[in-house]
Amino acid sequence: MSRILESKESDNKQLYHNNIPVWKRYTLTVTEAAEYYHIGEGKLRRIAEEHPEADFIIQNGNRLLFKRQRFERFLDNSTVI
Repeated sequence: MSRILESKESDNKQLYHNNIPVWKRYTLTVTEAAEYYHIGEGKLRRIAEEHPEADFIIQNGNRLLFKRQRFERFLDNSTVI
């Protein structure tokens, strides 16, 4: 029983970072976006490379971030990724 509770606690820690739920964050890292959208990290990086001027990408130093709502609009308008 305690393993189940530990598993749920670790799942909650993954969904919350600094007490902000993933679905409320402005930006997501590649890892977070991969988990949230069920798209591989490599594919997300390829999308960013193919759309360097897209409004859903922010480059923070060498860290690639996705603007969550704008990326969702991009996905909504895409038929194939």
